[in-house]
Amino acid sequence: MNILVVDDDREIVDSIAIFLSGENYNVLKAYDGIEALDILSENEVHLMILDIMMPKLDGIKTLMKLRESRNIPVIMLSAKSEDTDKILGLTAGADDYVTKPFNPSELVARVKSQLRRYTTLGSIGKQNGEIIIDGLKINTENKTVIVDGDEIRLTSTEYKILELLARNRGRIFTADDIYRAVWNEDRIVGDKAITVHVCHIREKIEINPKEPRYIKVVWGIGYKID
Repeated sequence: MNILVVDDDREIVDSIAIFLSGENYNVLKAYDGIEALDILSENEVHLMILDIMMPKLDGIKTLMKLRESRNIPVIMLSAKSEDTDKILGLTAGADDYVTKPFNPSELVARVKSQLRRYTTLGSIGKQNGEIIIDGLKINTENKTVIVDGDEIRLTSTEYKILELLARNRGRIFTADDIYRAVWNEDRIVGDKAITVHVCHIREKIEINPKEPRYIKVVWGIGYKID
């Protein structure tokens, strides 16, 4: 699989490449957002590791541009550790977030986890067929989402959350429930991160996100699809 590593610090890029190559991944390198988008236009990339602070085109703008056409997993990389910066990355469409300095083994583990979910959707994707709820149609084989006849483009994380809720119609999921089911590990981000993902899904699938047909908030508890 091809992984694109994007950071203006060449030493960091080379270091990450060494660890990923040791796991038999093919690593592509870029040192700013514009170069990254050029590589994406010419190569099949399965996952991107993307720094936030870069010259020419920063990571957030690069990610927003990417999300116009592709839903590959993206792991944001930044020296900033505040919740607001994590939320900013997740709002732009990131699937995960790693703060510098990081443990290379942890980064590799996150890469493997994202790729595994992207290609197989883990246990969620083992059931075949379609889920249809009113005008919402989810094809669990090719991971497409149709709303009122129009195909909706979701990130891999957004898709997994939507399918989880749709497959368990009527069940209330807390933020911890969603994290354990989708990430398959103990939660490492706050409730706000889950809220951001859910808000993004609602903006994409709802005619009026403030009066949703599908994903409902059960205040103080969690989320469900009726």
